[in-house]
Amino acid sequence: MAPWLPTKDKLGVAVWNFPRTKEHHLPLQIGEMVHILQASEGWYCGYSLRNRAARGIFPASLIRLKGATVEQRGLEESAVPSDMPMVQEITTTLREWATIWKQLYVAGQTERYGQVKRMMQELMEQRSQLLSGTLPKDQLLRLRKEVTGRMDYGNKILALDLVVRDEDENILDPDRTSVISLFQAHRRAAQTLSQRLQEETSSQQRAPGRGTHGAASPSHNLYLCVRNFVCHIGEEAQLFMALYDPGEQRIISENYVIRWASTGVPQDIELLNNLRVVFTDLGSADLKRERLFLVCQIIRVGRMDLRDSHSRKLSTGLRRPFGISVMDITDIARGTCDSDEDKQHFIPVHPVAADGDFLHTMIRKAVEGKDINHKGQGLWVSLKVLWGDLSQVRKDHPHLVDRSTAVARKLGYPEVIMPGKRDVRNDIYLTLVQGEFDKGSKKTQKNVEVTVCVCDEAGNVVQNVIHAGAGDSPSSHYRSVVYYQQRHQRWMETLKIAVPIEDVHRTHLRFTFRHRSSSDSKDRSERIFSMAFVRLMRPDGTTLRDGEHDLVLYKGDSKKLEDASAYLSLPWERNAPEPRLLSGSSFRVSGAAAALAPSGRDSFQISTLVCSTKLTQNVNLLGLLKWRSKPSLLCGNLQKLMNVDGGEVIKFLQDTLDALFSIMMEHSDTDVYDTLVFDALVFIVRLVADRKFQHFNTVLEAYIRQHFSATLAYKKLLAVLTQYVEQAGRGEPCESLPRTFKALEYIFKFIVRSRRLFAQLYEGKEVAEFQHSLQRFFLALNQLMQSPLEGPTLLSQGAALKYLPSILEDVFGIFDSSTLGAVLRDFVGNLQPQRLLKQKLQCLTDIASSKAFQCHECRELVLQAALPILQELIQAGEEEDACIELLSSILEVLYQAQKSADNLRARHKDRGDAELAQVKKHIQVILERLLHTVNRRVIVLDRENPLRSHYVACMATILSQMDKDHYSTYIQAFPSRPELMDFLMETFILFKDLIGKTVYPGDWVVMNMVQNREFLRAINHFATTLTEMFLSDSDFELQLWNNYFHLAVAFLTQDSLQLENFSLGKRNSILAKYGDMRATIGASIRDMWYSLGQRKIEFIPGMVGPILEMTLVPELELRKSTIPIFFDMMLCEHRLSGSFTRFEDEILRRLDSEVEGGRGDEQYMQLFKSILLSCCQSHPELAKPGEDFVRLVSELLERLLDYRAVMNDENKTYSMSCTVNLLNFYKEIDRQAMYIRYLYKLKDLHISYENYTEGAYTLLLHARLLTWSEESNAAPVPGPHGLQLHTQRQLKEALYNQIIEYFDQGKMWEEAIHICKELAEQYESHVFDYEMLSDILQREAKFYEKILKVLRPSPDYFAVGYYGQGFPTFLRNKVFIYRGKEYERREDFEMQLLSPFPNAEKLKSTSPPGQDITDSPGQYIQCFTVQPAEEAKVRLRGRSIPEQITNFYKANHIQRFSYSRPFKRGPSDPDNEFANMWIERTTFRTAYPLPGILRWFVVTSTETIIISPLENAIETMMKTNEKIMSEINRHQNDPSLPINPLSMLLNGIVDPAVMGGFTNYEKAFFQELYMQEHPEDAGKIEKLKDLIAWQIPLLAEGIRMHGQKVPEDLRPFHERMEQCFEQLRAKVEAQYGVREMMFFEERRSGRPRSIAWVPDWDRLSHAGASPEAPPTPKAAHRPSESEEHRNERRESRASAIFGSRRQDARQSISELPEHKDEKRRLSCTLSADRKQPPPSQAAAGAQPSTAGSSLSPTGFGGRVKSASKLPPLPRKFSPAVYETFLEQSDAAAPGKVSPTVDGTRSLKSPPLPPPKSKRLSQL
Repeated sequence: MAPWLPTKDKLGVAVWNFPRTKEHHLPLQIGEMVHILQASEGWYCGYSLRNRAARGIFPASLIRLKGATVEQRGLEESAVPSDMPMVQEITTTLREWATIWKQLYVAGQTERYGQVKRMMQELMEQRSQLLSGTLPKDQLLRLRKEVTGRMDYGNKILALDLVVRDEDENILDPDRTSVISLFQAHRRAAQTLSQRLQEETSSQQRAPGRGTHGAASPSHNLYLCVRNFVCHIGEEAQLFMALYDPGEQRIISENYVIRWASTGVPQDIELLNNLRVVFTDLGSADLKRERLFLVCQIIRVGRMDLRDSHSRKLSTGLRRPFGISVMDITDIARGTCDSDEDKQHFIPVHPVAADGDFLHTMIRKAVEGKDINHKGQGLWVSLKVLWGDLSQVRKDHPHLVDRSTAVARKLGYPEVIMPGKRDVRNDIYLTLVQGEFDKGSKKTQKNVEVTVCVCDEAGNVVQNVIHAGAGDSPSSHYRSVVYYQQRHQRWMETLKIAVPIEDVHRTHLRFTFRHRSSSDSKDRSERIFSMAFVRLMRPDGTTLRDGEHDLVLYKGDSKKLEDASAYLSLPWERNAPEPRLLSGSSFRVSGAAAALAPSGRDSFQISTLVCSTKLTQNVNLLGLLKWRSKPSLLCGNLQKLMNVDGGEVIKFLQDTLDALFSIMMEHSDTDVYDTLVFDALVFIVRLVADRKFQHFNTVLEAYIRQHFSATLAYKKLLAVLTQYVEQAGRGEPCESLPRTFKALEYIFKFIVRSRRLFAQLYEGKEVAEFQHSLQRFFLALNQLMQSPLEGPTLLSQGAALKYLPSILEDVFGIFDSSTLGAVLRDFVGNLQPQRLLKQKLQCLTDIASSKAFQCHECRELVLQAALPILQELIQAGEEEDACIELLSSILEVLYQAQKSADNLRARHKDRGDAELAQVKKHIQVILERLLHTVNRRVIVLDRENPLRSHYVACMATILSQMDKDHYSTYIQAFPSRPELMDFLMETFILFKDLIGKTVYPGDWVVMNMVQNREFLRAINHFATTLTEMFLSDSDFELQLWNNYFHLAVAFLTQDSLQLENFSLGKRNSILAKYGDMRATIGASIRDMWYSLGQRKIEFIPGMVGPILEMTLVPELELRKSTIPIFFDMMLCEHRLSGSFTRFEDEILRRLDSEVEGGRGDEQYMQLFKSILLSCCQSHPELAKPGEDFVRLVSELLERLLDYRAVMNDENKTYSMSCTVNLLNFYKEIDRQAMYIRYLYKLKDLHISYENYTEGAYTLLLHARLLTWSEESNAAPVPGPHGLQLHTQRQLKEALYNQIIEYFDQGKMWEEAIHICKELAEQYESHVFDYEMLSDILQREAKFYEKILKVLRPSPDYFAVGYYGQGFPTFLRNKVFIYRGKEYERREDFEMQLLSPFPNAEKLKSTSPPGQDITDSPGQYIQCFTVQPAEEAKVRLRGRSIPEQITNFYKANHIQRFSYSRPFKRGPSDPDNEFANMWIERTTFRTAYPLPGILRWFVVTSTETIIISPLENAIETMMKTNEKIMSEINRHQNDPSLPINPLSMLLNGIVDPAVMGGFTNYEKAFFQELYMQEHPEDAGKIEKLKDLIAWQIPLLAEGIRMHGQKVPEDLRPFHERMEQCFEQLRAKVEAQYGVREMMFFEERRSGRPRSIAWVPDWDRLSHAGASPEAPPTPKAAHRPSESEEHRNERRESRASAIFGSRRQDARQSISELPEHKDEKRRLSCTLSADRKQPPPSQAAAGAQPSTAGSSLSPTGFGGRVKSASKLPPLPRKFSPAVYETFLEQSDAAAPGKVSPTVDGTRSLKSPPLPPPKSKRLSQL
């Protein structure tokens, strides 16, 4: 293989996943960045930037190389991508989003997943555009804004960190930005994102883009695209589209004209699919109109009537009304619904219905009307609202608006008029309103057509100056719509007249009227019958007035009507006053022409609107502009200027200013006009300040710089200004002064510019006079500020405060900085303290933002006035917003000054040092004045107060500008130690509070880190103060040191410094910028601790918890350096008291809460153990106690870590186990409070899972710790009621009541009864509360009732083994017994069991696994069902007890469980599987009985025994008999039970065809060969035979009951069963003898009973030796006296249990006589009623006798008869005899077989074995 060589290309990106298939491979994922170190034959060697520690090789084909810059850092090199910073940020963002994007997919958050996907795709596309390098500068800047906006928005919705940027979208560098600027940038960014989120989530979403710039834009536009026009006209058509306001009933925009051909396409075929227009100049008021419509007027061009035939020649070219279309666009304009250029809207056509329908009237009706049947005729349009002026729109939407797009302007001026050539207009909008014409000599009304043209003074038509609308070419004539035979015509047609400005004064409009005929020949003969005209310029030089004009109609010869010389001298408007002529005007009025006569019967009205930036309609303004022509009117014109419309003045801004200053200059020797000119100038400046004309600020400034030339104006302006101020200062009324202050900025610009021009012209003369004038002005101003007067004076003072800072930039160059600073200080200081506080602060803020404040001389003087005001107001909490703004401005200026001084120092050290010293001096002043004040204000303010974050930012800014000298000087400035201590106390508490509950949002990471950096510097400086001034014995302050330690630990453990919780990129970024601040503060804490010396003991145990919290931080070096502090604490306490009990108690207590809170890990446990053991071994006196302590803590840590690992799992099973481990641990070490704490945690877990029984047992543990006394509670009790229960009696009683409730819910009524009894004892005998006694006894009675009446299914028990090293330590290689819930199947249990371990494998075998499983790293779970294996309670044995009672004890309070596994041994017998069926029985013993405080307990011991086939047969028979007894008892207790289970049970036993009979047992165990081979089993064989024999009376009673309940349809089945039973009984009784059970009457209630049936399996499995061979039959010997006495007692007991017995021989199983002709039916005999024997018989039968009694081979003292004499079966019996038999069977002497009555041995046969399926299920 080729050698590995270094590469030039150092950085690459994986373009394909590369899995790790070999040890030296480096696994990679798509998009992962790699640093390439070497290359060899298609392979690279390097590491991933995600994990620099892991190195390996990877294929070169999977890597795309990237340009990078290599930086050498020591011995290692670092590759930095050479992409532009924006591209790198996009890449980092995409990587971070990709991780979250995958998590969203896994979590199923589909909507957010799709949103992030779209944003990532858009970012990748924009990243490609940035990398292309082909974008022009403006598009690149716009793209950067879009990219940063999208990234910031995505970070916000994904809860990532907020990124703050500057104006150029670059990320702010905190090292080059002041803290206060950083804070303000965070606020702005957060507000921007919040606004965008609100827009995104708002139900009424705004149009895209509007939220960002639409609201701020002064201009709005409506884009319209006509997609299609479908209408059957048959002629050419003209479409006039415009915006319409139904409230004003007028069109508000120019028309957009579309000329439509008769073929259904535009006449200009190039406009096909390109019919676009932009309606511009719409202001916010236009979009807020109550309603806004898009209207379209459709005019056909052709014949008079479409119905006219073509038989005669018709006139053509007539413009006739066809219809209209209207659409409500209010919502689109307002942005409350989507406006999309791709969405099409249909606008139906409303056709003209009658000749009298004027289009304008139809529009008015249509906007209020309903839907019409348009029959598919109409327009399809698209609409979109666009923001900005037209040039901006063309930049932003080039695909929509280009040079070919028509532009329809608003009728009138926009809200904001743009200066210069951008908005030069000279448009006159003419509207043909209406007219009324007499029909004259005609029979019908005329069809009037109005023709409009523009003519000059000679009557020549001006060409192409009439515009019908946008999108249409200009024309010389305009012809109106012709309405058919209407006397009153109403056109409302608007057109635009665009005459060049130089031609306006000599042009006029001419209107000619002509009748149009439908016949072409007649139409040609029609002549003009009337004429009207209107001049565009009035005789006084102003333009035509806006509004309606009633024109004079003239009649005469048609040629004369078109002769301008004939009509221009005539009046053109009715009732118009003769205008006063202005001298110098070019208009001349000639005499009237006698050939033309006005028409008295006709009328004609028009409306005009002039939109011109060059022509004025105001005579006063015109008079001012031409003031020299009428000097006598100058004063009046100057005064009237104030009343001129602002738009008119702004249009002539430069001309007006020139006129004003020319008046001032030409009257320099007098002050007559000075005040008027000054007021006029103020008026103009205030106009420019208006929003409508805000863009004219630049025009005004340009005028001052370039055109202004009045060199003496400064004297007059300053004199008038000073006069006004002095007048107000004297208390005299001066109404114009507030207005003057508003214009003060530009007044001073004029003053300063004029002075400079004067100085340039006269070489700097009169400097002293000018400064004296300025000082006089400021002196008057200061005098004004001193005035205490209210009213106008107060208003003037407020205006002065507001507008004075605006002149500082101009004044700064005139005054030196010291003088200006003194002026400003006095200006602010002269105002009374509590007067105009807000305005005063705002003034100071503006001063601080000015250029003058950057000069240290001025700044020092201003600070003298500002800082006392700030200190006083902040302390009082007044005007805090303004205070914060001022303080922020001052601090920002100081930061910039400090940076400038540092930069200057690098170039000029001396100058830089001097400047830096001044800045430090000012910082020191602020520090001494405001730091303590701000700190206290932060302490006082509520956490929720938004001002708190502002104050904290100011505080952090002050700290950031402090150096070591500042700290030292500040500390020394305190007059006394107590005051210094108070400051340090407050500061420590404040810092700790701000660190624990930061005032900034969590995503303000940069702000939090910068604050932490400044806090860390301050803490370390203050720590030095502690060691220097508060450490000696005389000066030591315990609380101060304690506060320091708590602050330092809080700083170290704050969330924002835990780098392990951050992504790799974020962690590296923080480390590179700020380092790991935890290490720094940790070292300080350690050093401060060791510096305490003998004082350490005073901090034990108080500091144990904080130090523990610090050591738990997951930083290895920090842990290594701080854990030894624990040993130091142990050593200190041990040396003082001989032990470290207090330290131990505290660390155990705090360790619990800390680990539970998420701190600590395995590494910490090992470090703690190794470090402390090592320290203890070095000190012999601590070796043994230290080792014990370390072991104790290690055990606790292990349990706590286990508990925390499963605490948040959905399945709380293992949380409960870990909780029990913990509480047991605390019990062992006698920590009662912690023990009780975890008891209640366990209880809460149980109750949440409805484990009420376990919850009750858990509470019972606490109750057992309490006594029935009035002692107070030793440990706190969790829960809301713990504070109310003061004594142990109260608490124990409350716990008992809660326990009873839980036991009731868990159906553990027996346990609840025990608690009730204890409570009853207390109520009855100790507290004598009989009322409570009554209640508890009633509850107890209900529990007894529930035991008998409520169904309680017995739970199943499961053994679960957890094998493998993959499990937690508390589960690993352990077996548990679980108590299942009611009706819980094993499948469901296993599914729940495996859910917390999805990777675990289920073992199929039930055998214990081998070492290969237990030692493997995987997880293996084994689960199988086990059976309770407990003996019956002694008090229940041999007693007749209901099954409901006994069943409880069979399944509860169990500690031993068994599992039986069948296997075969020896030769196999295919005909008899019972011969070699052995059982391996494993018995598990749990740590505690079940149920208990858990639903499961660990197995502490196991025992395995082998059960032989014979013993297995005995168990099988015992279980079968038990089941028969159980069914009989159930049916006795509840006759309503269904019969089916009983039928199946009995039939399966008595029918040999089903079960196989007893042949298998006989073949297996009752053969001579088996008995010879196994002589030791003789006793067991006899026991098996007895069990078979005892099954017969049980079956007999069962069949009897079955016969009573069997329905008729199952009667044949019952009869078959009886026959089988007869055969079985005959066989069994013949071979094994007769067994009988006598019935008895219940002595109390007569209720049937059952017994507690718990077989003794262990004793069966260990049976004794085989019995001796039975003797030959002999006569019954007479028993001895003692034996007779025993038999007597036995018979007496038996008679008491069974009742009387019949002594006669048994002839039949039935007592009823048998009918001669019928077969004997077992059903009759079993169901027949039999009377009870009389008492005498019962007594006689109860006498002791030996005739019929004998002992069974197992010692049972019942009645055993020979096969020939069978006793009758009772109708009811008690199975207690059977239990007695089982108990005595093992006690009988082996081999002793009692003879029967006739002296023969009773013969026995094996019972019928169950079917194979049933046997397997039982096994």
